[in-house]
Amino acid sequence: MKIHIQHGRVIDPKNNIDSQLDVFIAAGKIVALGEVPPDFVANQTIDAANQIVCPGLVDLSARLREPGEEYKARLVSELQAAVAGGVTSLACPPDTDPVLDEPGLVEMLKHRAKQQGLAHVYPLGALTRQLEGKALSEMSELHTAGCVGFSQANVAITDTQVLWRAMEYAATFGFTLFLHAEEPFLAKNGVAHDGEVATRLGLKGIPSAAEALALASILRIAQETGAKIHIGCLSTAEGVAMIRQAKAQGLKVTCDVSANHLHLTEHDIAYFDANCHLKPPLRTQRDKDALTVGLKDGTIDAICSDHTPVDDDAKLAPFAEAEIGATGLELLLPLTLKWATQEKVNLAHAMHLITQAPAHILGVPAGDLSINNDADMCIFDANEYWKICPSSLKSQGKNTPFTGLELAGRVKLTLVRGQVVYQV
Repeated sequence: MKIHIQHGRVIDPKNNIDSQLDVFIAAGKIVALGEVPPDFVANQTIDAANQIVCPGLVDLSARLREPGEEYKARLVSELQAAVAGGVTSLACPPDTDPVLDEPGLVEMLKHRAKQQGLAHVYPLGALTRQLEGKALSEMSELHTAGCVGFSQANVAITDTQVLWRAMEYAATFGFTLFLHAEEPFLAKNGVAHDGEVATRLGLKGIPSAAEALALASILRIAQETGAKIHIGCLSTAEGVAMIRQAKAQGLKVTCDVSANHLHLTEHDIAYFDANCHLKPPLRTQRDKDALTVGLKDGTIDAICSDHTPVDDDAKLAPFAEAEIGATGLELLLPLTLKWATQEKVNLAHAMHLITQAPAHILGVPAGDLSINNDADMCIFDANEYWKICPSSLKSQGKNTPFTGLELAGRVKLTLVRGQVVYQV
């Protein structure tokens, strides 16, 4: 199958491309940009006039809910949501049921995902058995089975000796640990940021110090062991400052921020909107501003969706009892574009944060349009608005704080390995 994409504005941050170019695809690979290659006769021509042609998006955190939690979402529905959002590669945390701590489970998930023929799925293996924070998992075997890194999801390791041994082991083999920074005792039973809004609403708070204390331990041990660390869903100004200092000291640390935290603050929960019950909690305006500064100056490396679909009933409970999470795969692109417009960030840099940067962190062959790469691509209209509502979302989870909002950035077509897997 030979495809000719014409008249589009091609943005490829890795190769510093931002211009109107034609793209030529053959046998699932990108074979040329600009000039038509010799003897190329297209089977399909795609007109991308007035649209952006870019690498498929790469998401650092998307819960697919399989195996074990199909009542919240099914693998096929979430992968359909991914390609509808232009996401062609994603990492999934290990907090499934059963936990991804056995090679057989990882191989099964990879096989089932590949059968769908949609987005590429890159599992993160459990760092400790059953995510209990006690005994290390068989990281080497899990890596062989297909894990691109290791994570505790949202479960903290309270025993710092276990964390130390995990980092020593990971450093030996060059594995990356994907960690969330939250001190579990300070965060215990908390459901919102520990501030005036939580106090007024009578909600148990989680102080910013919970992130800072956990981050201090992680960074100090990483300094001693030389491990590669990725901090997921950074949420506080103090956390940004600590990462900035750690990078200046030469630590092997990267981090991301959830798209939700770039747009929302603690004030958005004022009417007990359970869709705003997230982890980490929505923080202050000062924290939100610091996250933007961190993205602009390179302290924060990428933006993720933190896609966490839940069933409708779980969000009907009172705020403190509602299940944590929000759907996000289909909103990663428009929320990133909205943030870039508001903060006057150029489009190429915004796309870097959701393509090449996360691909580099995961160490996977994605996020760019280099010649001979798989043709994993997204074509979108940056100026077309669409309304966020349950019927417009492919994900089985319809829970999002942005319901009813109109956002610019409509994905028109998604290709994976040169095959059209989504088209409006």
